[in-house]
Amino acid sequence: MLDRAVIDDLFPSDLPEPAHWEQQYPRRDLPDGAKVTRLGPSPTGFIHIGGIYAAMIDRDIATHSGGVYLVRVEDTDQSREVEGAREQFARGFGYFGINADESDDHGAYGPYLQSRREQIYLTYVRHLLRQGKAYLCFATKDELADITARQQAAKVPTGYYGRWALWRDADPADVTAKLAAGTPYVVRFRAPDDADGQRARFVDAIRGRLEHEANRNDAVILKASDQSPRLPTYHFAHAVDDHLMRINLVIRGDEWISSVPLHQQLFAALEFDPITYAHIAPLMKQIPGGKRKLSKRKDPEASVDFYIGAGYPAAAVLYYLRGLANGRLAEMPLETALATPLDLSQCGVAGPLVDLVKLEDISADHIATLSGPQILAAVREWATEYDAELVPVLDKENELALRALAVEREGVDNPRKDLRKWSDFRAEYGFFFPEIFVPVDGPTDDRLVPLGVAPEVVTAFARELVTGYEHGDDSQEWFNQIRSLAGAHGFAPNAKEYKKNPDAYVGSIREASQLVRVAITGATRSPDLHATAQALGAAEVLRRLRALIGPEQNGSDGNS
Repeated sequence: MLDRAVIDDLFPSDLPEPAHWEQQYPRRDLPDGAKVTRLGPSPTGFIHIGGIYAAMIDRDIATHSGGVYLVRVEDTDQSREVEGAREQFARGFGYFGINADESDDHGAYGPYLQSRREQIYLTYVRHLLRQGKAYLCFATKDELADITARQQAAKVPTGYYGRWALWRDADPADVTAKLAAGTPYVVRFRAPDDADGQRARFVDAIRGRLEHEANRNDAVILKASDQSPRLPTYHFAHAVDDHLMRINLVIRGDEWISSVPLHQQLFAALEFDPITYAHIAPLMKQIPGGKRKLSKRKDPEASVDFYIGAGYPAAAVLYYLRGLANGRLAEMPLETALATPLDLSQCGVAGPLVDLVKLEDISADHIATLSGPQILAAVREWATEYDAELVPVLDKENELALRALAVEREGVDNPRKDLRKWSDFRAEYGFFFPEIFVPVDGPTDDRLVPLGVAPEVVTAFARELVTGYEHGDDSQEWFNQIRSLAGAHGFAPNAKEYKKNPDAYVGSIREASQLVRVAITGATRSPDLHATAQALGAAEVLRRLRALIGPEQNGSDGNS
């Protein structure tokens, strides 16, 4: 074991003792049963929808237990940090309203960026070195690769442990000589001597009693000495931070279950009280022949920005995610489900499937409950970032937008559900606005061709419709004028009659109606046509109907 003076010379002379940090970060004054939870996103990548899922659970459990939820950015791997990742964290958490009680800009247990906690980590690394629970390791990359190759040849577990750990029981004189030569080193945790063949047992808050092979590896706890700042590995940093931030419940992905034995050893070596882990199952995707984890590399819907950019209402997404976490919540109304506490014991151990079709149905149902002004405000806010051209249109045509949203939505038992996300607005309602509507270009417009009506018939029908157009409030009377003109211009009264003798007609009433629909809305599918016409107003309807006639149109035709 190294002399204490040699150890202390490796660290700043003014480095505090553990007691200093224990005093600076005292136990929290919280009610019995209160849970202190944390999310630890890493800026080595953008946050996954699974991160929102975990944050939602963290936030909920802390809130309903009278505890605290904090966000700690785990940025010790600075060489792999992705530009813009931290800003994306804020954007994602902000959009879904999952706000931390403590984070980098507020809270008494910070800093909440691990890269700013170097002194704290060094204190506890020195503490373990002094006690002989950690040691300096000068093994090179080539030596480590050689160890792995020999272990594989011998068909024994790979790793840095026991007799394979070159510097575990090195002569202090050899260590001192390496230090004198300025050889870079890492600090490794000395796994307990009796770990080989032992089992680690623990109780998971979701999965109950679990056991796993005890950790035998001497894990690196402090990165190479030639790096600045001197930062720890995740395993060591999380143990120190969770203790000093007084976390008592860590909710994380089940890929960390195998790390619990090492984390238990670190907590014991540091003489910290153990904490409870809850390992949640990952979000999954259905694929041919089975399912797999939702992947940031393969699946657009894995990215939080996918949901924000498409404009899925945050409440709908949260409702859906809560239903994935606790199936009972999926059977409740949205507002009730959002207010009902989550229960870790009801989280499944099999990964729930992310189904965008189901999410869009939920989202459509939710939007259908909102008022026109609520929808318009949400669309405008979304468009400010993602469809800037739409914003001045909505501002100029506010009343028209509200009339458009009222079609088949207000005053009906079964409101229209054509909006599933805010990005649908332009496709579903853009035709209402003259600024972005593209009128038909005469009787040969490509949108009219599938109807199979001869251009001269279209022109004659449209000219007469414009000449005698009545913009009445009564939908039946309004449609009767179209029906009457259709008969006069050779359209069959119904599809059955047309099918019986197609050569006798130019089309059926369906085609005649669709001519009007395409002229007014630009598509063969739209909300109720009469209600749409009423929302647009007589002048705009006539302008669009005249476009059917083409260059021969008579601007003096029509009534308003």
